[in-house]
Amino acid sequence: MKGEKCILIGLLLLLGLASCTSKPAMARTEPEEEAVVDIQQPRYVYGILADDYRIDTCRVHAGETLSGILSRHGMCASQWRAMQPLLQQHPELSAIREGGQYYVFRNDSALCYYAYRHNRRETTIVSLEDSIYLWHDTLPVQTLRRKAEFTITASLWQAISSQNLPVELALELSEIYAWTINFFALQQGDSVRVLYDEQLVDTTRICIGRIYAAHFYHGKRWQPAYLADATTLAPFMADSCEQTTINGYFDEQGNSLKKSFLKAPLNYKRISSHFSYARRHPVYHVVRPHTGVDYAAPAGTPVVALGDGVVTFRAYKGGGGNTIRIRHNSTYETAYLHLSKYAKGLKVGQNVKQGEVIGYVGSTGASTGPHLDFRVWKNGTPVNPLTLESPSAEPVPAALRPAYDSLVKEYNKLLTSGRLTSD
Repeated sequence: MKGEKCILIGLLLLLGLASCTSKPAMARTEPEEEAVVDIQQPRYVYGILADDYRIDTCRVHAGETLSGILSRHGMCASQWRAMQPLLQQHPELSAIREGGQYYVFRNDSALCYYAYRHNRRETTIVSLEDSIYLWHDTLPVQTLRRKAEFTITASLWQAISSQNLPVELALELSEIYAWTINFFALQQGDSVRVLYDEQLVDTTRICIGRIYAAHFYHGKRWQPAYLADATTLAPFMADSCEQTTINGYFDEQGNSLKKSFLKAPLNYKRISSHFSYARRHPVYHVVRPHTGVDYAAPAGTPVVALGDGVVTFRAYKGGGGNTIRIRHNSTYETAYLHLSKYAKGLKVGQNVKQGEVIGYVGSTGASTGPHLDFRVWKNGTPVNPLTLESPSAEPVPAALRPAYDSLVKEYNKLLTSGRLTSD
C-alpha cells in the first residue's frame, strides 16, 4: 500500500510540472490591411486623352486670324499647308471673333489639336497630328420647368435682373402683354408670377424656352396670360385625334391677349403732350385743338404700325413734317407725324403688319424737339389714343373651352403653389 501511494504522488507531481512548463497561448494578431492603390482614371476632353497633352485656354485678340493664332502656338508651315483643303471645305473655321474662346493641345514638341468654342454648346475640334481632320462636339441641353415671382420697384428689367433671373423674361413678358399693359406706366408694387422653361448646358443657363403662364398685377388687378396650343391642350383633350390650330396667349375667359392694336407705336420716355381740344401750341403760341398724343423719344427711335393696315399717305405735310397715315379697316385710321425719315421702301398703297417699323422719331415740321405726334380716328372722328379700346383677336373656340378651362386650372395651381418638382 505504501508503495502504491508513492507511485500516485509521483504521478501527480509529474502532471503539475507538465502544466507549469506548457507553452503559453499564441498572441492574437490583427489581419494585415490591404494596401489601397489610387488608380487615376484617364481624363478625356472632346474625346482626346488629355493626360497626354498640355492644354491652354486662350481668347482671340483684336485683329487676330486663324493662321496667326495657330502659328503663335507652334503650328509649322507643313501643317498649315496640309490644313488648306479642310479650310476650303469648312470656311467657318476662319470665322473667329474677338473674345472667342479656344483651346490648344500640345505635347513636348508640337501643336496637336485646336478647338474653337462657338458658344456654350458647340465646339469644333481640329486634329493637327498625323492626319488633318475635324469633328464637332455638341453638349446636350437640359430643359427644366421654372417658376419665378418678383415685385417691381423701378422697372421690369431691374426687378428681373436683381433676382438673377433670365433677362429674356423681360422681353418675352413685354411681348405677351404688349396689347394689354403699358410698360412705361408700371407702378412700384406691381408684381409678376411666371411659369417658363429654362434651358441649361452643364448646369449653366443658356436661355429660356416658352413662357406657359403668367399673372401680372398692374392697375390694381391681376392680369393672367395662358399659353394655349396643340401641345399644351393635348393632355386635356377628350379626343386625342382632335385638331386645334390656336396658338397664343389668352385670359381666363379665353379671350386673346393680342388686340387689333398695340398700346403704343414706339418705346417712349414720356408723354409730353396729351389729347386736348384747347392746347396752347408750343410753336405758334395760340390755343388750338391737339387731337393726338405727343410721345417724347430720342431722334431715330423706331416707330411701328399700331396694327395691320394699308399706307394711305407718306409725305411732308406742313406743321406735321414727315407724316404717315395708315388705314386699318373701315373704322380706324392712324397717323404718325414729325418723323425724321421713313422706313426703307415704304410707299403709299403698301400693306404693313402690326409692329412693323414704318419710320423714325424726328423733329420735322412745327416742332420744338424730337417726338412722335400720334393720332387715331374712329369713323373719321379723332379719338384719344390713350383711351382707345382695341377689339381682341379670335378667342378660344367653344369646342376647346373644356380643355382650355382644365389647362387654366393646372396653370393656376402651378403658379400659386410651392416649388416645382424640377426646381
